[in-house]
Amino acid sequence: MSSIVLDASAILALLNSELGADKLTPELRAHATCSTVNIAEVQARLVRQGIDPEEAWESSTSVVSDAVPFSLDQAKVAGTLVSQTRPLGLSLGDRACLALALTLGSPVYTADRAWKQLKVGLRVHVIR
Repeated sequence: MSSIVLDASAILALLNSELGADKLTPELRAHATCSTVNIAEVQARLVRQGIDPEEAWESSTSVVSDAVPFSLDQAKVAGTLVSQTRPLGLSLGDRACLALALTLGSPVYTADRAWKQLKVGLRVHVIR
């Protein structure tokens, strides 16, 4: 199986045992990657919830087999996606996730239902 890309909402769904987390099976997670931008988002959310920063970091990085540094190529793609994603309320972190998935040619998994409306040339799986 090739890699899959998780966005921050999918990672948080797993960590918090939220609705849809069961769709991210251990087999899928064994091939899961994400952008370092999304790891930062998860870390920040957990710290805002009062979790110790070191524990939050361990949790943030535990879900994926690889975190890919945000590159110049990905930055260009993320910047280019802004006009397509702004009407759906997607953030820079969301665009970083999409840019990684497009760069890798991998499907992306999210808990954000707005992503169902995306037409960016990749397969989007909404887990809830």
